[in-house]
Amino acid sequence: MAKELKELTSRSENYSQWYQDLVIKADLAENSAVRGCMVIKPYGYAIWEKMQRFLDDMFKETGHSNAYFPLFIPKSYLSREAEHVEGFAKECAVVTHYRLKTNPDGDGVVVDPQAKLDEELIVRPTSETIIWSTYKNWITSYRDLPILCNQWANVVRWEMRTRLFLRTAEFLWQEGHTAHATKEEAEEEAKKMLEVYADFAENYMAMPVVRGVKSETERFAGALDTYTIEGLMQDGKALQCGTSHFLGQNFAKAFNVTFTDKDGEQKYVWATSWGVSTRLMGALIMSHSDDNGLVLPPKLAPFQVVIVPIYKSEEQRAAVSAKAEEIMASLKKLGITVKFDNNDTKKPGWKFSEYELKGVPVRLALGARDLENGTIEIARRDTLTKEVRPMEGLAEYIDTLLKDIQANIYQKALKYREAHTITVDSYEEFKEKIEEGGFILAHWDGTAETEARIKEETKATIRCIPLEGDKTPGVDMLTGKPSKCRALFARAY
Repeated sequence: MAKELKELTSRSENYSQWYQDLVIKADLAENSAVRGCMVIKPYGYAIWEKMQRFLDDMFKETGHSNAYFPLFIPKSYLSREAEHVEGFAKECAVVTHYRLKTNPDGDGVVVDPQAKLDEELIVRPTSETIIWSTYKNWITSYRDLPILCNQWANVVRWEMRTRLFLRTAEFLWQEGHTAHATKEEAEEEAKKMLEVYADFAENYMAMPVVRGVKSETERFAGALDTYTIEGLMQDGKALQCGTSHFLGQNFAKAFNVTFTDKDGEQKYVWATSWGVSTRLMGALIMSHSDDNGLVLPPKLAPFQVVIVPIYKSEEQRAAVSAKAEEIMASLKKLGITVKFDNNDTKKPGWKFSEYELKGVPVRLALGARDLENGTIEIARRDTLTKEVRPMEGLAEYIDTLLKDIQANIYQKALKYREAHTITVDSYEEFKEKIEEGGFILAHWDGTAETEARIKEETKATIRCIPLEGDKTPGVDMLTGKPSKCRALFARAY
């Protein structure tokens, strides 16, 4: 059985299949009976819950409150902001009727043709339109601003080619929507939330990210600017991990959301929106995991430590269990989440393999001999190393060890990104290097035409214009035209 658990396609052999194998065999998610949708299993959802909990605290620390808005959006609302509707039109699921009836020709049910809606409803692909139609009722004066709302919800975007967590027809996310009196406040908000996402990615997910602004072609439909954090996965492809949008006054004008300022003048409100989704689960998996299974940063692991008892008799089992309960209590006092696996239907070797596959950061093996010697075996998932050490001071040692594992996972991912980020000046070199994967910094003339040609010829996209780094002007690698600074290119998910 232990061997079966370990049967993953290797990353070097087929990265895409390795990812699919790992998501399923580590009990994170599976495809559902509904085409393009997934079932997030308890272990996978436990990771997502941790992400939610930390992010939610970060949102509230920055002054935001949670609310909830309807799943259904009147079709006419999407029509009010032309660029927005164009950006989502091909992905919308549409509700046209509100009732079923028994099939007169046989078993089952059919749509009742008499129950056609007067106006079709769109299943939420994103909530700007329904929220700004609501904000109109909330805002009359500058005293009502800012509004800083977030909602945790599901959305539907009708994807034809899906992959668990990375791209599904329905997915879970949060979306923040804020309203401000001035352009400066809104821009500050968009940048602040980008930094919240970057902080979460680096300090909780242990995933280094590049902060940047999207090109006009790649920005969110209806936004004036889209800020992004971009991660580099182990196959050399980029993954957009979170976005924050400065929406200007586009949605305020579309829904006539105005306020009276301190001078008594009527003005349109300024807006932002920002979100991350269950795509972060895919990023977490692909950033750190290996051919043995998941590698989870301790801060996001459903449980950080597992204790596996080893015994040959009921007497030994009782003694080992009593000691394990002591260890659990000492770990929990330090805020460490721990599981004691005393399931006697599975052998220790099977359990070792299972928890390695599931990425539990620290595994403790405790047997009768350990009780005699006052020692315990400690295995680290990130390095796949083991040591035997004295029981004394164990909780404090593991507390320090978990911090070291968190830092080590981040440094390993950072080292990979640094080794796979290069600067090129010629288009020939660009076309050669893009085949090797990774981030490429190259000059771009700022035109959509050049961007489209590069994408068509190389399948590489501009991930962002980095907010930090070299801003030296140059010349476009393809056209030779002036370039303000280098853009970050990569092939991407």
